[in-house]
Amino acid sequence: MRESCGIFGIYGRRIDIARLIFFALFALQHRGQESSGIAVCDGDGIKARTNRGLVSQAFTESDLAQLQGHIGIGHNLYSASGSRQLGSVGPVVAGIKDPALAVSHNGNILNAKPLRDELQMRGYSFHTATDSEVIANLILASPGNNWQERIRHAMHRLQGAYSLTLLTRDKLIAVRDPMGVRPLCLGTIDSGYVVASESCALDHLGAQFFRDVEPGEIIVIDDNGIESFKGKGDSKKALCIFEYIYFARPDSVIEGKLLYEARQAMGAELSRQYPVDADLVTGIPDSATAAGIGYAEASGIPYCEGLLKNRYVGRTFIQPDQRLRDLGVQLKFNPLSQVISGKRLVVVDDSIVRGTTTPHVVKLLRNAGAKEVHLRICAPPLCHPCFLGVDLATQWELIANRKTVPEIRDFLGADSLGYLTVDALLRAVGLPRDLFCLSCFTGDYPIPVQMGMDKLATEMPLQGELVGTQD
Repeated sequence: MRESCGIFGIYGRRIDIARLIFFALFALQHRGQESSGIAVCDGDGIKARTNRGLVSQAFTESDLAQLQGHIGIGHNLYSASGSRQLGSVGPVVAGIKDPALAVSHNGNILNAKPLRDELQMRGYSFHTATDSEVIANLILASPGNNWQERIRHAMHRLQGAYSLTLLTRDKLIAVRDPMGVRPLCLGTIDSGYVVASESCALDHLGAQFFRDVEPGEIIVIDDNGIESFKGKGDSKKALCIFEYIYFARPDSVIEGKLLYEARQAMGAELSRQYPVDADLVTGIPDSATAAGIGYAEASGIPYCEGLLKNRYVGRTFIQPDQRLRDLGVQLKFNPLSQVISGKRLVVVDDSIVRGTTTPHVVKLLRNAGAKEVHLRICAPPLCHPCFLGVDLATQWELIANRKTVPEIRDFLGADSLGYLTVDALLRAVGLPRDLFCLSCFTGDYPIPVQMGMDKLATEMPLQGELVGTQD
């Protein structure tokens, strides 16, 4: 399961803008690993550099040296279906004659196709299949006396999830959709300002966290300072709960909550909900490490690193041969046999989506000598697809949609299986239920589900039903 993108923006004089964006994108690498881009402006023209690969592969010293300016935005991409092409790398730069606007977008616009068709009829050209370019052209086409008026008009027409950083010739603008689906925060650095998907990016730069951008808010930053324009605030809130379970880094703070502490609390809730006689607790690294520690502390069962993770798997252009492909998760995880052999293990993981990887993890632990394997999952059963920017899987691929919990346990080869309930998850996070989108668990979508299904149908090829495979 992957989330769409990481975005960043910075405004400041006498600051090495491009280099700071470069390091901020490093901090946000977990949110997108397909490509990276930087766009800057010095008060005149917009310059951009984009490339495929990780941040370290996408830019050279020469690239950064050419990106001079006092305003800039950055983008790490995990592309959605239908936009995996070289021109789709963000930030997207748009303008009828000269580049007038650059956009970095995190989310998913459900009515992108009809908006695109309308804009093309009005003479706006498109060079990518991205929602970002639809947003950019819609803003350019919207009426208004200034950028905030044009953006507000565009927001009334956009349906879906969008956190944005926008670059004009003299302004940095941050926008968050009225539902607040994706996180976005504001900070200060020296005499300037920064905007980022997560607060961890600010920490790496020595910037000071100020606050979250509010749902429906437009923030405009220029030489006159910072100005906020807020919406009516009457929309249903739908912050993605998976930011707390998996997507965001554990050292980030969202809605005043440190994610490491929230994940520890998830593990503690699991220990109370599903106690078991065991010798050791381990968390699947890295996303479930904090939850595993929380389970161990609450249950009194010692914690251990039962699996070590090779953090470089999947981050190379060199493909493994068939023999290594057959080894599956052994490329990613290596069990500590001398630690877990003969032991009854509680294994904490963040979620189970298709159920294709977990059986191999269970088998790996058993082959390393584990006497029992008891799975504990921080997320409730995933039964419904996401239409708001998460590459979650179609409904028929979700194992919890097709099988009962006992059937999933047997399929995975575990001795027991326990999913955290929605109520326990919300207790762990410590925020009100009506703040979150829980639709992947409950099927209660914050927007009409048919709109999301229509977009999915236009982006994905027709697929037959898959039954009982582990591919």
